[in-house]
Amino acid sequence: MPTRCSDTAETTVPSLLSTIKQELHASMNGVASAAMRQTADYRVNWGVELPRLQEIAGEFGKHHELAQALWKESVRECKILAALIEPTEAFCEEMADIWVESIHTAEIAQIVSLHLFQYLPYATKAAFCWIASDDEIRQVCGLSTIYHIVRQREIQERSVEELYDQAQSMCESSNLNVRRLANNLIGLLDEKYGRK
Repeated sequence: MPTRCSDTAETTVPSLLSTIKQELHASMNGVASAAMRQTADYRVNWGVELPRLQEIAGEFGKHHELAQALWKESVRECKILAALIEPTEAFCEEMADIWVESIHTAEIAQIVSLHLFQYLPYATKAAFCWIASDDEIRQVCGLSTIYHIVRQREIQERSVEELYDQAQSMCESSNLNVRRLANNLIGLLDEKYGRK
């Protein structure tokens, strides 16, 4: 199925970025945007809901250069779109760490983990590193990523034990998102691997 990125060879990343921003502005939800502005750290936020962002991403297809340009924008919706269109084969470990370093909200951490990080060939290794960090957003990325990995496929028994221990210790975190994700992971490990 052709995408907007494949429509013409001359389409440049700046022109695609401009087109996307126009679509985002046209899809703006003022009430959601205002509510998010009060609770989250976004320089710009149009309150566009995830299903609409997924539609827009589908129109553009996978596109590494466009995803990188979107990620550099300080706009909530651009960061989400970047995660949706970034091809995993072009996304190296160093780039993953750069993205994690630039995430400032739990919402973006969880969406990027769900739609990109869990599919990376080095996802389990990266998630364990992020979980072990002292930075709460890194921990959210790690816990979210590993949760989706465990939900989708089997992991080594040694990893199950290590995850269980890590999650147990994170249940005492002062960060609500870290505590919630740690508890969710423990519940999933209990359900899937019979931990009690």
